[in-house]
Amino acid sequence: MNATLALATGLLTGMSLIVAIGAQNAYLLRLGIAGRTTVVLPAVLVCAASDALLILAGVLGVGAVVRNTPTALTVIRVLGAAFLLWYAVVAARRVVRPSGEVLEASGPAAGPGARRVVVTTAALTWLNPHVYLDTVILLGSIANGQGAQRWWWVAGAMAASVIWFSALGFGARLLRPVFARPVAWRVLDAFVALVMLTLGIRIALGL
Repeated sequence: MNATLALATGLLTGMSLIVAIGAQNAYLLRLGIAGRTTVVLPAVLVCAASDALLILAGVLGVGAVVRNTPTALTVIRVLGAAFLLWYAVVAARRVVRPSGEVLEASGPAAGPGARRVVVTTAALTWLNPHVYLDTVILLGSIANGQGAQRWWWVAGAMAASVIWFSALGFGARLLRPVFARPVAWRVLDAFVALVMLTLGIRIALGL
């Protein structure tokens, strides 16, 4: 496999894992629709940098450590499930009691500050046990199977994260005309709550 093919294969493999709607993507989508660059940029950077670190960890053999430490994954699963269920409740409360300030979509909507966004994004990423199974173990194993071209493959997988999270975070603002109506925000929050609740239950049950 030459460098170009390895790069393209890594890009496509990385995309196949991150484009599915999950807690991280749902949260970033909501931030992006609000259109506040001061919080979208840090969130995108946290998502992309986290993926890069996890992929690198897998390539360097941390996947073997993860497989041999089930207790650590259990702790992460419990904390991750609790956080997702808590966020599901927060999103559901926004559906029942929407904030008029947040629903102003004609301009950048009010919302959480950059520090809170960074903490929440990091929690949604690092407290998800599936990220260690999919990114560290799976992608790490695939990368190490590429032989001399593995670092080109890794570069492609990392590029996939940067492209996807940037497109989602900054491209979501194109939907803002739709979210000029308060009911659209309530529908989005209902969707976010459902995603968080579903993932929280699945993680809690070890599915």
